[in-house]
Amino acid sequence: MSEPEHTTADQTEEHPEEKRNPALIATAVALPVALVVGVIVAASIANRTPAKESVGLGPVEAPAAQSAECTDLMANLPENLGDYTRAELRDPAPEATAAWQPTEGEPVVLRCGLPRPPEFNQASPLSVVDGVQWFEISGAEQGIEASTWYTVDRPVYVALTVPNGSGPTPLQDASAAISQKLPSQPLDPAPVPNP
Repeated sequence: MSEPEHTTADQTEEHPEEKRNPALIATAVALPVALVVGVIVAASIANRTPAKESVGLGPVEAPAAQSAECTDLMANLPENLGDYTRAELRDPAPEATAAWQPTEGEPVVLRCGLPRPPEFNQASPLSVVDGVQWFEISGAEQGIEASTWYTVDRPVYVALTVPNGSGPTPLQDASAAISQKLPSQPLDPAPVPNP
């Protein structure tokens, strides 16, 4: 009887195993994981910052909307009024008009070049904000939850419509922009109406 043959591992390998590159393996594992993480992060960001829709505004009488004063003011408005961020206006957008949106709720709207408000007369109470004199018309009587503030001491009338509960910052920030671009001038109120 013959003795069984002893073989070494080197002799029995007819098909040597292919050696896999560790970097290739790591990339193959990491790529799908990175893709999943990227999708989760993108979804999270999309949920936190919803896309804001453009703001649609109707036309109003604004005889001085094309004035040099309105053109200069509109070109130098801030991107933010407090917590409100500059919004895109839906076409057709009225001239010399801008809007700012909050995360949720109604926008702040600025219009330049309007006529003197008919309610503004010599007996009207005024508010001074950062050197700008404003006349307020509340929307409460019309069931509107906003007030429109008119500058009354500038070469053109500028109106800022502010939703109730928005605080003083939008009016303060608008006043800063207006005082930088529009010089003050004497008031021109209507006479006090006869009773």
